[in-house]
Amino acid sequence: MAFSATFEGGVSEIGQGDSNVVIDRDTNQAISGARVSLPKQNYSTFTDENGVFQLNTHVDGTSILSVEKENYRPFSMTVDRFSLAAPLTLGIEKTNANDLVIDKDMYHLGDDNFSDLSANAMQFSMKAIGPFYTKVFDLKNIDTNKAVYFVIGSIIGIDTALARSMGQNQIVNSYASPPEVFFNGNKIAEIELNGDNQRIKLPKNLIRPNAKNEITIKTGRNMMQTAYIDYDDIEFMNLSIEN
Repeated sequence: MAFSATFEGGVSEIGQGDSNVVIDRDTNQAISGARVSLPKQNYSTFTDENGVFQLNTHVDGTSILSVEKENYRPFSMTVDRFSLAAPLTLGIEKTNANDLVIDKDMYHLGDDNFSDLSANAMQFSMKAIGPFYTKVFDLKNIDTNKAVYFVIGSIIGIDTALARSMGQNQIVNSYASPPEVFFNGNKIAEIELNGDNQRIKLPKNLIRPNAKNEITIKTGRNMMQTAYIDYDDIEFMNLSIEN
């Protein structure tokens, strides 16, 4: 029996299996009909009645893999040819009544001006929409007595000094400021590292229950470039609110 990696919301454990499979995180039961996609490769497939899926596409470098299933929280993770060398077991979690999917699409922020040494630069799959992304959404039935989190499923391309020190890019002579996250006009976080399942707690005093709320993500800028503004190019997908 081959070794496989079991992934649950960005946390990995060692498991065993012979095939790629999607399971319910709590019951370990196979999930059929889940959509598994690699947006960069423009590839998608569905799990069969045993939760099994095949990735019949070439993955060169790091890419974002996404899993979607009705009544389950969106799941994404960064993969490469090494992590795909063994079968994957992907544990996805059911939604609750207060969860909200803000956006399942992939977005590219920046100016399309980046080095090949940038974090995951060769895996960028689309043109930049500019230096920031904004989404307005309703928060209905939110329970402010419990913690409320803004979740970024996966994000790549960040070129901060910390990302460089962690080996996430090979840029030697420059670094970027971190992407910033704003909620209802207030900065609530900076994102220093690339990765999956990045959870940001929303300040309770900023939440507008049963009303319009706004999330904005702004990319960083090259801190060594002073002649003009050189925005850091990043990509992300699967934005949601978890309560």
